[in-house]
Parts: sequence; structure tokens; C-alpha cells
Amino acid sequence: MINAIQITVLGLLLGGVYALMASGLTMIYGVMQIINLAHGAFMIVAAYLAFYLFRDSGIDPFVSILVTAPAFFVAGVVLYTLLFRRLADNPRFGEITVLLSFGLALTLEGSLGAGFSGIYHRSDVSYSTSTWDIGSLFIPKGQAYGFIACLALFALLWAFLYLTRPGFAIRATMQNRGAAQVVGVNVARVSTIAFGIGAALAGAAGSLMSFLFTFHPAAHWQWIALLLSLIVVGGLGSLAGAFVAGIALAVIAAFVTDWLGPTWSYLTFYLALFVVLLVRPQGLFGKAATV
Repeated sequence: MINAIQITVLGLLLGGVYALMASGLTMIYGVMQIINLAHGAFMIVAAYLAFYLFRDSGIDPFVSILVTAPAFFVAGVVLYTLLFRRLADNPRFGEITVLLSFGLALTLEGSLGAGFSGIYHRSDVSYSTSTWDIGSLFIPKGQAYGFIACLALFALLWAFLYLTRPGFAIRATMQNRGAAQVVGVNVARVSTIAFGIGAALAGAAGSLMSFLFTFHPAAHWQWIALLLSLIVVGGLGSLAGAFVAGIALAVIAAFVTDWLGPTWSYLTFYLALFVVLLVRPQGLFGKAATV
């Protein structure tokens, strides 16, 4: 029983981080129908930025969120304006943006590889390897802090979406892009803001990644595969779905790791994706397509 509780706790803490990573990706899809394959590369770039801020300036990875999130918001706005916005009316928008984001991911990976080689990095903060001991249970401080930070960022995102006018416009566009445009929502501006927010969430997740996981320039392919499975299982465009899928699958993966070893843990996400596509293609919180 103690072992099961311990595994569940570890899965929950890690699941919150997965959910934050997936939230930006599913938000961008919900507003603009863009499968941003560069989302994982954004996180890796942010992880490098947080790593060097910690190594060279002593800035804690949590504090570096105040740098990475705004910086990636601006970068996201610029990238959307330069690369994606002009394609909004193209009948092949979905296919083109997948290829475009794929090329962007390769460009970022190549740039990181040229600058930092393929060496693994990780921010060696004091709390990353320390724990709280509660009887026979232990709680990793780094993962606990990361989980709390993820909840705080989700709360801020919820407040923005439900308590501000731009948030209302984003939610309206996610529900029905055409109808939102008819009632006066500036869809082009909303899309730009949403892409910036999605990139900012990737930046924040990268700061947490810098001490929770080891990373290298090509690691984004592993992450984007995992995150795509999360947002499809949760329901494309659903923030609640990304959160629930991240938590649930991380807990299941933790048990698989205990039973079969860490090599098999990633199979959890892809098997869940396979089952959901067979049983409920729209995902747990997604809406069925209407003809």
C-alpha cells in the first residue's frame, strides 16, 4: 500500500509538469488549428536559457520563468506574425503549418546543436535531489515545487481566459472561429495573442525542465511526441483535457515504470493514444466532429 501511494504521489507531481507543457500546444491548436511541432523545441531553447541564467548569474529556475515566459511570448508573437499569419486564409493551412513548424523545429535544433553540441545539461539546484520524508513516504522537493508552479500558472491562465476581455475573445474563437468573427472578434489579433501565450507557456515549462530533466538539442522530438499524445487523449483544444490527461497518464506511467522499468513508461502514452483514437477519436474532453 505504501509503495502504491508513493508511486501515485510521484506520478501526480510529474503529471502537473506534463500538463503545463501540453497546455500551450493545445491552446494554439484550439484557437488556430495549428499543430505546432516546434513547441518542444521552444521548451528546449527555454531550458538552455534557464540553465545559463542559473549557471552564470545564479538565477533560480523558478525566478527565470519571469524571463523565459515574457521572452517567449514576444518571440511567439513575432514568429506568428512573420510565418503563420499570412497563411490564415490558405485552404491548406493545416498541412502548411505542420510543415512550417517542423522546419522551425529543425532550425532551432540545428542552431542549438551548433552552439552547444549534443552534451546533456541540467541545472544543479540544491532542491532538485532533496526530499521531504513523511514516515515511509518521500516527496521530491524539486518535483513538488514544479507542481506548485504549474498550478499557479494554470490559475493565472484560467484568470486570464475567464476574467479578461482578451480571454473572452480567445475562448470564443476556440469554440467557433467563424461565429466569433461574425460578432466582432478580431480573430487575427486573438490568434497572435494566443500563439504568444502558447509560446510563453512553453518558455515557463522550459525553465522547469532545466532542473527536472536532462536535455540536449534533439530532446524536443521525444517531448513533442509525448505532448501530442496528451492533447489528443485529452481532446484537441481542451485545456481541461490536457490537464487531466497529463495527470492521469503520468500516474499510470509511474506504475508501469515500477512494474516493467522506465523503458516501458513511454508506451503508456502511446497505448492510451491508440485506445482513445479507436474508442473516442475526439478525446476525453473534445467535441465530436459534425458533418
